[in-house]
Amino acid sequence: MTRNAPAIGKIIPDLRGDSTVGVVRLRELRGHPLIVYFYPKDNTTGCTREAQDFRGLMPRFARHGATILGVSRDSLASHAKFRDKQDLNFALVSDTDETWCRAFDVIHEKTLYGRKFPGIVRSTFLIDANGKLLREWRGVKVPGHAAAVLAELDAAPA
Repeated sequence: MTRNAPAIGKIIPDLRGDSTVGVVRLRELRGHPLIVYFYPKDNTTGCTREAQDFRGLMPRFARHGATILGVSRDSLASHAKFRDKQDLNFALVSDTDETWCRAFDVIHEKTLYGRKFPGIVRSTFLIDANGKLLREWRGVKVPGHAAAVLAELDAAPA
């Protein structure tokens, strides 16, 4: 596997994207911790559960001044419906051209019912206030994941 993603301790790329709160530019989010999580598709069981878990823990993430961004290849319209239906309290980035997915190396071959296709591997990245990657989780299993990210943030140097 070729890894194009930033390495632990290195500055993440300065990406720009359309989101449910307007244009987001990663460089402009420096100064506070950032959690960027990639998920396959709006309104699917696992993705809904993951979003709900981050939503429920948002007050605790906010104590650290942290920003959460959910990223998938879904359209802004799909994201807006998902956000509204799930009452999400963080932005969703629409990565229809896969710029963010490729920068973080989360597009990989998946198999479903014997059919191979390129898909998003559920992944999360914890970035410090200076824009450096602190921790990454790949191939995430949803139960307990948002709490694990929060625990890592709690343990991180201020």
